[in-house]
Amino acid sequence: MRKDQQVTARLIVRRVKRLNPASVPEGQSEMFAAYRYHAVLTNSPMTMLEAEADHRAHAIVEQSHADMRSGPLAHLPSGQFAANGAWLVLAAITHNLMRAAGTLASMFHARATTGTIRAQLIEIPARLAHRARRLHLHLPTDWPWQTEWENLFAAACGPPGHHTT
Repeated sequence: MRKDQQVTARLIVRRVKRLNPASVPEGQSEMFAAYRYHAVLTNSPMTMLEAEADHRAHAIVEQSHADMRSGPLAHLPSGQFAANGAWLVLAAITHNLMRAAGTLASMFHARATTGTIRAQLIEIPARLAHRARRLHLHLPTDWPWQTEWENLFAAACGPPGHHTT
């Protein structure tokens, strides 16, 4: 390679203790099952710790971008500039509300994608009944995410039984 095409960079490898070594899938033996390794190649002048932290921060942002591209931003662009702007604003608001809802529901949903939150906590086959001047929501029987949904509902509206309609 010619000298003018060479780039000086460094490889940073972060070693993280695997909390559950048994989580390695069957048939995929690893040489170092007690740890996971994350590599970063950078030409940044930052210190090793700063460069690695910066890389992790970018990874979090990239996850949010991927989440939005697989959801509402999959429909962009349209032929109208103003429509694209409005859709982008609505997508950002929706994304932030979904992230907040996931955080209020449970630790699992705090880290889940917005598609998972939508499928497990929002798109639910519930029945709304009106009895004695009160609304009653009938959730599915043996629904696996009932506790998480009730956590979200209580955080958003207060404890059950304290609502007037």
